[in-house]
Amino acid sequence: MRFKQLFKVKWTLVLYDAIVFLATFGMLFLLNKSIRAMSIRDIIINTAVSAFLVFFCRLFGKIYSQIWRYGGIQCYIRLLVTDLISMCLYIGFEYGICHLMNIQRFSISTIIAVMTFDTLVVLAMRMAYRYCFKCCDDISVKGKFLRFLLVTVAHVDPTIKADFKKIKIAIIGAGDAGVGLMEELQNNNNAAYTPVCFVDINAKKVGREINSVPVYPADEATFDILADFGVQEIIFALPTVDAQRKHELFNYYKQTGCKIKIYDYPTMQSAGSKRHLREFDIEDLLFRKPIDVSDEKMKYYYKDKIVLITGGGGSIGSELCRQLAKASPKKIVILDIYENGVYDVQQELKIKYGAEIDLQVEIASITNKVAMKRVFEAYRPQIVINAAAHKHVPLMEHNCIEAIENNVFGTKNLLELCEEYGTERFMMVSTDKAVNPTNVMGATKRMCEMLVQSESTKGKVKCSATRFGNVLGSAGSVIPLFKKQIASGGPVTLTDKRIIRYFMTIPEAASLVLQSGAMAHNGELFVLDMGQPVKILDLAENMIRLSGVNNVEIVETGLRPGEKLYEELLVKTEELDKTENSMIFIERDEPHTTLEMEAKLQTLKAACASGDDDIAREALRSVVPTFKRPESVNDKVEMKKKDKNTIDITDKLNYNKAVEVSNSVG
Repeated sequence: MRFKQLFKVKWTLVLYDAIVFLATFGMLFLLNKSIRAMSIRDIIINTAVSAFLVFFCRLFGKIYSQIWRYGGIQCYIRLLVTDLISMCLYIGFEYGICHLMNIQRFSISTIIAVMTFDTLVVLAMRMAYRYCFKCCDDISVKGKFLRFLLVTVAHVDPTIKADFKKIKIAIIGAGDAGVGLMEELQNNNNAAYTPVCFVDINAKKVGREINSVPVYPADEATFDILADFGVQEIIFALPTVDAQRKHELFNYYKQTGCKIKIYDYPTMQSAGSKRHLREFDIEDLLFRKPIDVSDEKMKYYYKDKIVLITGGGGSIGSELCRQLAKASPKKIVILDIYENGVYDVQQELKIKYGAEIDLQVEIASITNKVAMKRVFEAYRPQIVINAAAHKHVPLMEHNCIEAIENNVFGTKNLLELCEEYGTERFMMVSTDKAVNPTNVMGATKRMCEMLVQSESTKGKVKCSATRFGNVLGSAGSVIPLFKKQIASGGPVTLTDKRIIRYFMTIPEAASLVLQSGAMAHNGELFVLDMGQPVKILDLAENMIRLSGVNNVEIVETGLRPGEKLYEELLVKTEELDKTENSMIFIERDEPHTTLEMEAKLQTLKAACASGDDDIAREALRSVVPTFKRPESVNDKVEMKKKDKNTIDITDKLNYNKAVEVSNSVG
């Protein structure tokens, strides 16, 4: 059946070309007096020979085996070359065979004119066919007319073709990436997508066509154009556009209701790899420049070192293990109280590196000093990275003693053992919730920062802490929760639609920790420039749109215990230093003395011994002066918003001021 269909299409094209050829000779006969003066016999012989040579060359050159609906420049060049060869053969016949057989011949100018005109008409027919097939539809008047022409003239109904069922896309960006994507889709018969238009901000490109695909401007009129074309998905192909502009375009085009994807154009490092379209990840919605990590410096620092990672089975800890493995350390010791997470990362690294990596796993709690001492005795780590912590805010509000025991005294145990066993470097993972904390988790982390800074003033261990915001996709974050809620049909729950947070990816968080350790001297508190904070409401709405699920409700449940409307990254913006990485800053605070810290620790120890979480919470409030009640912070923000309605809450974040200060310093 397929053979019969192809046979029919092939000889239908031959028939149309024959009609064009005869029409060309007929027009030539009417316009050229010298031809009309020739005998009927000579005219028939010349016409028959020329027709034979033209169609023989086209059949031999497989012109009729091409699928012209996908025809590109190569197909057209093949037709031109084929017809040029047939013209040369015809001229040879005219001045060779005709002379010997005493047949009156056409002049060279006549031959060139008739053959050229025939070729141009044939080319125009194929281009018109391709245009009709690409632009026809059942929506617009133009599309319906083109479809009518196809059905009437070519006997092809595109609505029953696989091409018609392809997903129609608009490509945002008519640069190298966008054009490369278009060419890839057009040249792949099995592609699931077909590009119908470009959208570009470059006025020089607007109004033009790229391989028959029109370029439109990025304005409101484009919405109607996208609807006319029946666009189902919008593809971002903007590898060089700055994050802010990309953010604006995303917020604009998400209003179309189309599914939005992003095109990963291969970089110089990944050139030759398979290009692909992917979903617009939540990470992409950060719309900021990724952290630039000095891989070479980092690898050099950790190379041939024994590194202990506590909490190594968690989201951050496991990523630290992955990135450390690339630095060729002498040994990686993964420690965690939760065996399943440790097992997963152990197997992952064993499969990837095999015998190339020395990997050890220990199951223990950092609160068990006896167990931790055995670990230090066995491995003598040169670098310790503390990623072990209780971090779930609402749970820690109801488990204050456990939070203090694990986060504070666990960190204290590690610092003491590092000093005892001659560890070179201690690095602690902190959080933005440690800044003016309103919850137990944040207050314990602030206490840990104070411990680290105090420890840096004594002993031989070089200490540092790294502070960053929420980590996308980590255990306990909102992203996995939102995904589950959307998958189940909703509703998506928010504690408060006004909440804003700083976000970063898991690889970024791990890279920041590792780089800070490599560049640290002693006592630094590293802070990441995380750009503008993200409204949780916007995050939820974007996730719903990207999921393709409709009618998912967003419901407010009320602020949880200890939760505040916004987070900060700095305690004192005036104490801010730049680093060699433009996105990493150092906050310097006056460290507490050893006596002060001992007094604070004794207060916490006595409170924990009472067994009363309320007593422990008040003790924590007394040793961390910045520990505030969430109501006071949130009410203050609300009052300011009522007094100044034109000022957005994001304008009140200390971190924005910090960036300004950092720019003025040096």
